[in-house]
Parts: sequence; structure tokens; C-alpha cells
Amino acid sequence: MNEQANENEQPEEAEPTEAARKPEDQLEEIDLSDLDEVDETADPADAAEEPAPPTYEELQSEVAALKDQLLRALAETENIRRRGERERADLSKYAIANFAREIVSVGDNLKRAMDSVDQATLEANEEFKNLYTGIEITAKELPAAFDRFGIKPIEAMGKRFDHNFHQAMFELEDVSQPTGTVVQVVQGGYMIHDRLLRPAMVGVSKGGPKAEDRVAEAS
Repeated sequence: MNEQANENEQPEEAEPTEAARKPEDQLEEIDLSDLDEVDETADPADAAEEPAPPTYEELQSEVAALKDQLLRALAETENIRRRGERERADLSKYAIANFAREIVSVGDNLKRAMDSVDQATLEANEEFKNLYTGIEITAKELPAAFDRFGIKPIEAMGKRFDHNFHQAMFELEDVSQPTGTVVQVVQGGYMIHDRLLRPAMVGVSKGGPKAEDRVAEAS
């Protein structure tokens, strides 16, 4: 009897776990009323409000501002390019200025050495004459070398004194020359291209008529 009773008893089904439930069963337990709640305090107009697009005048103003910035940037770039080209040109033209200043002094010394020799000494000594001839040839080559590098002498004798090119060493009384005229050159001056390399050291006349009076008489 007991065995028959045990066979008739059916085992109770275990309640499915949370993980074993079907998705449909889980959805049934969600309170859908929560999804329908609306914040009654929110303003519908704020949610729907969007930023207004820029006007035609605003777009034009922005384009004009950007164009102005672009033109300024282009102008600055062009100025930098021109300044760089000018600096490179100046560097190539005037890089040898210090060296040239020393070389023209060497030329001055050669000229002084030649001027210190008289003709009688040359005729008396053949070897010395040959040496002098070599120095003379070298001195004659210097102006051509200077010219190739843009170094040119300043014509000062008889010119009106100009502090941009001349350095006055003394004054000489000379009524035959207008006051302020260069009447003696102690040391020649030089230009390198369009810049002063060395001013001419000169003596200037005084006591004569003013340059303006001489011009008026000539006219």
C-alpha cells in the first residue's frame, strides 16, 4: 500500500529562479505606469526651443572679419618675405665691409711707400727699382679689385664739405675758395655700394666767400 501511495504522489515543481524566467514574464512585472509619468513642472516650450540660425547680416559680418584677418596675415607674410630678401641682399653686399676697410688701409700704405721714394734713388739702384716696379703693379691692381666688390673712392677734392662723406681735420685760410670747400685730402675715403666704408679726412677752406654768394655771382 505504501509503495502504491508513493507512486501516486507527484513531485512538486520547483519555482523557476530569476535567471530562468522568460523575458516575457519579466516584462509583465515592470510597472509601465512609471514610463507614463511626465514632469508636470517642465515647460514644454523650453524643451522645444532651439537656437535661432544666424541672420544674413551676421554671416556677412563674420565673413568680413575672417577676410580682414586673412588679408592681414597675407600682408604680414609678404612683409616677412621682403625683409628676409633685403637682409640676405645686405648680407651678401656688406659682409666684407670690415675686411674691405682693412684692405683700403693696406692700399694707403702702399701709396705712402711709393711716394717716399724719389726718382734718383730708383735710378741709382737697379734691384730697388725692380722692387718698386712690383709694388707699383700691385698698387695699380687694387682699384680694379675694389671695383669688383663695389668699393669706390670718394671724390672729395674741390667739393663742398659734406659731413656724410668727409671728416674735417683742419681749416685752411683761402680767400680764393668758397668757405667750406675741401682744399686738401689727408686720407681718401671709400664707399661700399651705397654705404660709407670710410670717410675722407680732409682740410676745409675758410675766409672766402660763402658758397651761396659764389653761386649767385655765377648765375
